Amino acid sequence: MVCDMRILVVEDEIGLADAVGAILRMEGYSADVANDGRTGLELALKNEYDCIILDIMLPGMNGLDVLSYLRVKEIETPVLLLTAKSETDDKIKGLDCGADDYLTKPFVKGELLARIRAMTRRRNIPQDINPKYGDITLEMKKGELICGSSSVVLGRKEFQMMELLISRGEQIVTKEDFVKKIWGSGGDSEYNNVEVYISFLRKKLQMLHSAVQIKTRRGIGYCLEGGRR
Repeated sequence: MVCDMRILVVEDEIGLADAVGAILRMEGYSADVANDGRTGLELALKNEYDCIILDIMLPGMNGLDVLSYLRVKEIETPVLLLTAKSETDDKIKGLDCGADDYLTKPFVKGELLARIRAMTRRRNIPQDINPKYGDITLEMKKGELICGSSSVVLGRKEFQMMELLISRGEQIVTKEDFVKKIWGSGGDSEYNNVEVYISFLRKKLQMLHSAVQIKTRRGIGYCLEGGRR
């Protein structure tokens, strides 16, 4: 496999960091490795990466602080958080700081690669076409949802889900579709995440006073309504 993607691994467990770096290189990725938060931050600020794999518990500067600083600097590189903890609070804090996904250690090679593929899939989508449905427009370059003269910034997962909903219009998007296309692999936590992000999107549509609604088709999935005037 030949790939032009460059990935940064920031992990203080040297054996794990080296193993992940080796796996990525075997898959054709270019991989840089850092073993502390400050070094990882310096590399992320200096170089352009397609994805950052970032441990939460790091010496010098923890992963959440690194992530927050990157987002303040408007570096929108997809970030996969690694954590040895399974508590929901850690995952929520990571997502709130701007993470795109999380993976609890220990993990298997296949799941890691699936998450990376899911996060980087959109890099080859043309950014000059803004999808529309009803009175809303998805501004691809700015990551905004627009309705009339109002706009709201979407998180990466929110953006990906709205993009998929708009592409289907009034056709149903199942939870399985969301999980497969956005998270890359299925599990109870991912299915629960779909419901959470749908709730976020509904609130943002309400903030915009849009006529578009996300409707639940119980036991099946979700679709948009309100596109016809």
